Amino acid sequence: MKKMDIIYEDKELLVVNKPPKLLTISDGKTDNTLYNMARTYVKKQHKSNKIFIVHRLDKDTSGVVLFAKSEDVKKYLQDNWNKITKREYLGILDGYLENNKGVIKEYLVEDKTHRVYASNKKVGEYAETHYEVLNRKFKCSLVKIEIKTGKKNQIRVGFSNLGHPIIGDKKYGSKNNYIKRLGLHASKLEINIKDKKYVFEANLPKEFLIYQK
Repeated sequence: MKKMDIIYEDKELLVVNKPPKLLTISDGKTDNTLYNMARTYVKKQHKSNKIFIVHRLDKDTSGVVLFAKSEDVKKYLQDNWNKITKREYLGILDGYLENNKGVIKEYLVEDKTHRVYASNKKVGEYAETHYEVLNRKFKCSLVKIEIKTGKKNQIRVGFSNLGHPIIGDKKYGSKNNYIKRLGLHASKLEINIKDKKYVFEANLPKEFLIYQK
């Protein structure tokens, strides 16, 4: 098991930079997960220590993941998550996105094959995604993304529906895999916990660097 890339730790929180191609939590088929790495880490500090999932990233997405060290902290964070957090991602899209800025508003539904799609009617779960193009290079657009809701696959579905899927995202229509991974990285998490503001940032993966200016 690889060593975790720890961004921040105190008595209540553990924040790590998740690598791509690693599940946050088990799908029932493997124990090789970020959660198990975090659990092993805190148990080495003291056998009575515990760790709790607060949120998760898709298997192929890298970046900031926050764990709680107590059930009370976990409950507080989950109950208030959308109100107390600001979540930013960096995405590499197929093709040149026409607009420099925009907002994607959709209602998402998951089918029996676990594929998420946008409903033509206002049914399903509301998802809102804001974006800004940072650079256009090598037939791709590098975009900064802020999600106002945390719905499954909302970023991937939203850009696919614009005709510019995340590179490497074969599930949602990308035919290019220039960096040999999904081009999505959870770059920053800002969170306010009882009047204290935290800002956690995950270093940009080296595969993303060539798309910067």
